[in-house]
Amino acid sequence: MDEEKDELRTEGHHQEPEKESNDEAEPMDMEASMAYAPLEEVHPGEIVKGKVVHISNDGVLVDVGAKSEGIIHLQDLSHRRVDRPEEVVHLGEEISVYVLGYEGEEGTLKLSKRRADEMVAWERLEECLKTGEIIEAPVTEVVKGGLVVDVGLRGFVPASHVARGFVNELEPFLGQTLRLKVIEIDRAKRRAILSRKVVLEEEAKQAHDQLWSTIEEGQIREGVVKSLTDFGAFIDLGGVDGLLHISEMSWSRIKHPSEVLSVGQTVRVKVLRLDREKEKISLGLRQVTGNPWDTVAERYHEGEIYTGKVVRLATFGAFVELEPGVDGLVHISQLADRRVQVPSEVVHVGDVIRVKVLHVDPQAKRISLSKREADEVDQEYDLPQESSEEPENPIGERLNAYHAGNWDDEG
Repeated sequence: MDEEKDELRTEGHHQEPEKESNDEAEPMDMEASMAYAPLEEVHPGEIVKGKVVHISNDGVLVDVGAKSEGIIHLQDLSHRRVDRPEEVVHLGEEISVYVLGYEGEEGTLKLSKRRADEMVAWERLEECLKTGEIIEAPVTEVVKGGLVVDVGLRGFVPASHVARGFVNELEPFLGQTLRLKVIEIDRAKRRAILSRKVVLEEEAKQAHDQLWSTIEEGQIREGVVKSLTDFGAFIDLGGVDGLLHISEMSWSRIKHPSEVLSVGQTVRVKVLRLDREKEKISLGLRQVTGNPWDTVAERYHEGEIYTGKVVRLATFGAFVELEPGVDGLVHISQLADRRVQVPSEVVHVGDVIRVKVLHVDPQAKRISLSKREADEVDQEYDLPQESSEEPENPIGERLNAYHAGNWDDEG
């Protein structure tokens, strides 16, 4: 048996590689092989199962239940280019093979795993073309004009069918497994055309219809930031984009959406308005976090001192941000213990200052503040009056306790 295997390997090693067209029809080989057919249990043109019993550098021996093993040369193992048989088969593995015929004076049974795989693949592709079934296939090559995918044979995905839009670079798809639909088959020309674009468009339509059938105003939805503009952000809700206007992003004033969001970020948003006819969706982000003014009285008490940031100047005073979405007004008369002509004499936008709460009106969304009275406390207890750092928590329990009237002494 070992001598027979060596002879087959040597014979296969010196044989010229078979051309692609020879696989389609081999009338001379087929006629010659008929002389051996009565001696064997398999016949040319059949697909049979066999067991891999030996592997060499240039091919493998397969036991198909005949009087002798059949040989599969390297070029007949796969439609892909392979350097070693172990890339395709393993010792002891059961595989399907196509009986090509017989070769050599000894009438060695010649088999092809590639032909068997391709015949099965063609049948499957033809069925998928009829039914519209989605198949998965890895990208094995990037060629001019598209991608080559392995569907049991060489399938082709044109560049125009790789995605819904234009794809500039195809290299990133190499090695990926794509979900595809068969759109054209020509078995005689060995051509199988597939499309990823068709799959994506059908899925997008399904997602679109599903969203519009379930979305309602007031719902909280999860989405992904698709793009940013000066006036807002477009949020992908799963097949449909909604507009999140800049005014609905934060309870505090922002100059650009990038201060709050970034492309690709996942966010929870509230559906504010729907226009089903025009298919427009207006979204809100700040509504999900809650209005800070609803609980502002729980955090800011009259008589206590807090740290804030000057965010805007007006002729009548300065607006100080105590937290995002909560601004208080320091009237011009409360800026200093002297007469002030304009607020910029005392403070500037961006300054971090301490202020005393004079009055809180949650319903009107107003907080009256005093820098002058806070400065008096600072001077009395030798506390710093200004800071270039961002505001933190209230200035401390001792000072809060003092204004609450329960601080007995300074020690």
